Amino acid sequence: MSLALAVLGAYLLGSIPTSFLVSHFVAGVDLRQHGSKSLGATNVYRVLGPKYAIPVGLFDAAKGTVATLLLSPVAGAERWTPLVVGSAAVLGHIYTVFLRFRGGKGVATAAGVLVAVAPWPVLACLALWLAVVLASGYVSLGSISAAIAFPIATRVLLPTDPYTLAAGIALRLLIIYTHRSNIRRLVHGTESRFGNRQKREA
Repeated sequence: MSLALAVLGAYLLGSIPTSFLVSHFVAGVDLRQHGSKSLGATNVYRVLGPKYAIPVGLFDAAKGTVATLLLSPVAGAERWTPLVVGSAAVLGHIYTVFLRFRGGKGVATAAGVLVAVAPWPVLACLALWLAVVLASGYVSLGSISAAIAFPIATRVLLPTDPYTLAAGIALRLLIIYTHRSNIRRLVHGTESRFGNRQKREA
């Protein structure tokens, strides 16, 4: 399989709109009309609760891990190949072809990609994410903080891996971009805190 086909396959795998499928076909809710209207696990939690949000988040992360581990080995032996293939899965999650290129914010899928190539920096950033969410109550702030910290953790823990460092910087910018509306709400004090469930309109 060529690199181009592997990238295409990873993009399509990442494009599987997990939150939409679960909310629409299992719970009978169009997630795009409720909560933050985002197609991500956090909004699934906000609207439907942990029963739905946890499997959605795990599957979204698995999309990145599976794409990286299964597709990249047959696409080439270069050290940067898994990161390129995995990044295609992240882009597929954010810009899913199945829903007019409107998807989630990429955090879980990016974490799934990076845990396949750099587990220790990911674990360090996961600890930071958890600490920020518990201290502030904002999942978005935890995600942004972890994205910012990942290249630093990579530089410290994997000092001889420039490719993961470069991918971490690129994904950091992408995650900040997808959270731009959250950043505005954080600045204005209108961001929803984790644990605040929103009632659905009938």
